[in-house]
Amino acid sequence: MSPALATSPSQDLGVDVLSAFQTVLKTQPELSIAMAAIRVLMQVLAGCRAGTIQELVELLRAATQVMKCKADCSSTSVVSGGELFLRFITLASEALEQEDNFENVRKIMMERGEQFLRKLSESRPKIAKLSAPFLRHGTRVLVHAHSKCVFESLKEVQKTNPEMHLYITESSLDHHGHEMKKSLDDLGFSTTLILDASIGYILGKMDFVLMGAEGVVETGGIINKIGSYTIALCAKALNKPVYVLCESFKFVRFYPLSQEDLPSEFKFYASTLEKTKDIESEHPVVDYTPPSLITLLFTDLGILTPSAVSDELIKLYL
Repeated sequence: MSPALATSPSQDLGVDVLSAFQTVLKTQPELSIAMAAIRVLMQVLAGCRAGTIQELVELLRAATQVMKCKADCSSTSVVSGGELFLRFITLASEALEQEDNFENVRKIMMERGEQFLRKLSESRPKIAKLSAPFLRHGTRVLVHAHSKCVFESLKEVQKTNPEMHLYITESSLDHHGHEMKKSLDDLGFSTTLILDASIGYILGKMDFVLMGAEGVVETGGIINKIGSYTIALCAKALNKPVYVLCESFKFVRFYPLSQEDLPSEFKFYASTLEKTKDIESEHPVVDYTPPSLITLLFTDLGILTPSAVSDELIKLYL
């Protein structure tokens, strides 16, 4: 379904999806992109004028398309969050179809959606608990840019007051590393902001690398902030572990093998694609890190090796 169709009056979503999405992102900055997208889908579920389950599913997919193609954010997370939300609320769809009153069906789906959100809100505490034993006293860690999941795990471990030194890449594309440094400084961590270009120099004295992910793909690799691939390559060369902290609702059905396999809507913001004719002149905001460069993934499903990701994806989407 095209973005134009998704925003046409005939597709009555019951809410200005783009505006609602931007409002959630602005007013609730602690939320992940995927959870923000799901909250908007809950608004669509409550307010759209669908009369059948099929119409409702089409409208939810149309709303996901709007957020994916019109908002300047991680479209990878929007896709994964939207697909898993749709799967969760339509479980046992035959039972739903037996309901004579469609409003009863909508009510059941709303209850399932709320249940899904509650489940997702428990993800970060679980990841923090799993990663805590690795964040030991005296460790020196390279942190890439600003990952909310990484921050929450570090925030939790700081309660035990370990003396760690964190080296944070500035992320020159958007300077999110500056935000991460300030947030970690406020927690009492010892931090150093480093140039992206100094990774090779700094990594030699690191114990390991810590990064988040905007999406975990079927290969066991990740799509994440630009520079993640470079860091992982350097870490591999220097025999340093790379740990990824990521919620399972960012697992996405996609099988890239190289950077060229990433679609443009994953690599560039919507505004960039809209205004730029020569996309080769623009800088991508994410890159793909293959599984061979990742040591472990800490998720709410447990600590996974990259090779175990495909099995977990099958469980999530079947």
